[in-house]
Amino acid sequence: MPPPGRPTVSREPRTAVATVCLSGALEDKLPAAAAAGFDGVEIFEPDLVASPMPPGEVRLRCADLGLSIDLYQPFRDLDSVDPQRFAANLRRAEHKFGVMEALGTDTVLVCSSVAPDAVADADRLAEQLHALAERAADRGLRVAYEALAWGRHVNTCDSSWEAVRRADHPALGLCLDSFHILSRGSDPAAIADIPGEKLFFLQLADAPHLSMDVLQWSRHHRLFPGQGAFDLPAFLEPVLRAGYAGPLSLEVFNDVFRQADPARAAVDAHRSLLALAEATAARSAGTAGIADPVAEPAPELHGHAFVELSADESLTPVLAALGFVRTGRHRTKPVERWEQGEARILVNRSGGPVAVAALAVESGDPPAAARRATRLDAPRPPRERGPAEADLAAVTAPDGTAVFFCRTGARAVEGQDWTGDFVPTAEADGAAGAGIGVTGIDHVGLAQPFDHFDEAALFYRTVLGLEPAATGEFAAPFGLVRSRAVADPERRVRLALTVSLLRRGEWAPGVSEPQYVALAVDDVVDAARAARAAGAPLLAIPDNYYADLDARLALSSDRLAAYRDLGVLHEETPEGAYLQVCTEVLGGRVFLALVQRIGGHDGYGWTDAPVRMAAHRRRRLAREHVRTRL
Repeated sequence: MPPPGRPTVSREPRTAVATVCLSGALEDKLPAAAAAGFDGVEIFEPDLVASPMPPGEVRLRCADLGLSIDLYQPFRDLDSVDPQRFAANLRRAEHKFGVMEALGTDTVLVCSSVAPDAVADADRLAEQLHALAERAADRGLRVAYEALAWGRHVNTCDSSWEAVRRADHPALGLCLDSFHILSRGSDPAAIADIPGEKLFFLQLADAPHLSMDVLQWSRHHRLFPGQGAFDLPAFLEPVLRAGYAGPLSLEVFNDVFRQADPARAAVDAHRSLLALAEATAARSAGTAGIADPVAEPAPELHGHAFVELSADESLTPVLAALGFVRTGRHRTKPVERWEQGEARILVNRSGGPVAVAALAVESGDPPAAARRATRLDAPRPPRERGPAEADLAAVTAPDGTAVFFCRTGARAVEGQDWTGDFVPTAEADGAAGAGIGVTGIDHVGLAQPFDHFDEAALFYRTVLGLEPAATGEFAAPFGLVRSRAVADPERRVRLALTVSLLRRGEWAPGVSEPQYVALAVDDVVDAARAARAAGAPLLAIPDNYYADLDARLALSSDRLAAYRDLGVLHEETPEGAYLQVCTEVLGGRVFLALVQRIGGHDGYGWTDAPVRMAAHRRRRLAREHVRTRL
């Protein structure tokens, strides 16, 4: 039996967000939080101070939006060895209590002190916390005490709990913050032994692992759950086992989020809490008292069904040179189907530059995948469906790419086989014996807008059920690029996400948010030879690369000569090798690649990405030079 006061039944969690997480003024943040589905908010004091709305009006505004005000924060540097300063701090607290009453919230966050006059003696600190709690209780309020990771004397969960335990007042409890606890490497398991009634509030944040001052780490690099490296389900489980019954609330300081559209950031934030609750419920098998709010597992993925490119006629000869055959034309839309092996590329001629317009994955249960996406706040794209056309479920990714859930051919159920929407072409009969050796789609590369990189990674992880496969950074010709790959466990669906960390100036022609489709082949040299013979615009790689490759890997002279001739890039690790040949950039943004994996190599060619990017730039400059001369 669970200890007294501990949860005995599972419940769906309430969700809240600190207004500091979102950009804008309080007038922008509150409706964004409500529209995203949050139940409540933490009011960050600087947001209230900067608002023209008095506290009572903020209370009414939140009530109109269906938001509770769950916390007022932060109250800093309460304790002091100077009696006069402590008395002044109590007077300051009484004023804040009046603000809380007007706001209609009963809990204030008190941070451990960082001031030079902070109290070191445990008993004296407990006395001062007790005095504050007594004043709060007189007004029906509570004090949630939090250990800042950089607090002068109280900087761990253990030390904050010891202070609360010694103070021994019913109006005094703990605020647990995942960043402050996990950034110090503390084990959260001991939280399960704290009485649940003493856990007044919970703040959640993820973060990447960084070696830097913890205050700067906290102020600039926190992330929403699932976007960083912290094991938040392992943190949340003992908190819930202890009997915590309040909201799951986010407190994230992040330079990007605080400049992003608050409505969009709020949706991302809410999705992160749903996914965290789902993961925690699965981890605890229902024993932590939390119900899965998603309640629709991600169906198994079986591969890439197709990639849709918006394009003009310039793409046609390139696909043909790469061995693709036009096998169908859509019955009602200006879309063509090109195939080779298990690789399918749809070419949409509705207009616009060459770009990846849509991805489609082979899902074990498309309707279930769509229901999961809806529960995780994924928007549905506007889509016209003609008579007798397949009813495909789709959602919109953060960068605007449509993502379809499909079943193709023999795997499809009635009414869901998208291939039936295409009228076969005359060329389709010879498609089976054509090609240069492409067997399928290895992965799709999508550069993300700077503000949406972490959002995109979380979206694909939660909505599609993909998991992190690789991360890295590389120095590209136009600045540092961060990379993150996500994939299903069987590596049948892979996506490579990249983002330029800074982008300043237009001194040379660049590629805005480049995209590519990596096509799997069994022998990249044979495939590249065939593609070049057919006229494919393969990218030339400089001799310096091959001199360095020879020094590093001591390849045979014949193989090195073939690489140099065809522009093959070769990345090698102890697990295997990744070979790729790329086309020039098509239409200013997209290129295609032939890739071969050898052994257990699980990478994406990021070691050679700077070489490929420089080569693409040289080719663009050459084309620009020709155009200006003409």
